[in-house]
Amino acid sequence: MTGVAPTDRLLSLAAGVCPETGPAEFVAACADAGWPACGIWFDAASWTDAIAAEVRRRLDDTGLIALDMEPIFVTPDGDHGERMIEAAATVGARNLLVVSRGVDDERFAERFAELCDLSAPLGIGCSLEFMAFMSIRDLPQSLAVLDAVDRPNAAVLIDNLHLDRTGGTIAAVAAIEPNRLPYAQLCDAPAIAPEVLYTEALDGRTLLGDGGLPILDLVAVLPEHTALSMEIRSAALRAGFPDPTDRARKVLETSRQLLG
Repeated sequence: MTGVAPTDRLLSLAAGVCPETGPAEFVAACADAGWPACGIWFDAASWTDAIAAEVRRRLDDTGLIALDMEPIFVTPDGDHGERMIEAAATVGARNLLVVSRGVDDERFAERFAELCDLSAPLGIGCSLEFMAFMSIRDLPQSLAVLDAVDRPNAAVLIDNLHLDRTGGTIAAVAAIEPNRLPYAQLCDAPAIAPEVLYTEALDGRTLLGDGGLPILDLVAVLPEHTALSMEIRSAALRAGFPDPTDRARKVLETSRQLLG
């Protein structure tokens, strides 16, 4: 046990919960719903300096913490890492979410190390997320990359859905060095995995307590400093709560009920 109650941790709402909402409007919705922190989605095609300035203004006005900014997809054709690092520094995001898509582990480790080195002077961490349908598929593969990179601001992002669907264990999470776990993502889902994991990850997650994942067991082994980001991407949630503030409020209420 960590000795810290789940609700004593920093709670954040992941940007993917409201994919139809612009980043500045998402900050406002999270603030109105009572969240202390939120994630920021970076769309390379539409992001501008004006958007960055507006996001920063709303964060400053509301006091919300930008827990993370996502995503950097490292691909054979490159990525937008430098732009997103600049954007994260402007808005004050604490962590970057990085995913390997279609590159081998050696090349990814080289690029991940570069991203860590660019982010470190700005006080930003880089968290590697594993998924069954990406090139870095599971926790052991992720930790091998971190060992190869050996950077103090390199971390692994535990999404409890991906942990479960890739055969990861809570015991394996408990063995991770605490400095490698600045934040984790939580959702719920049926205990039995569907055939198409990609669709589930984007649209099939449920509110905490509505599924069968061992959420509290996982939270119990996380270090005291590990923040909790609610990554509840759900078509049903979007349909039931079309207003982003109402949706954010529903996720906060149900998350506190389970974690508390």
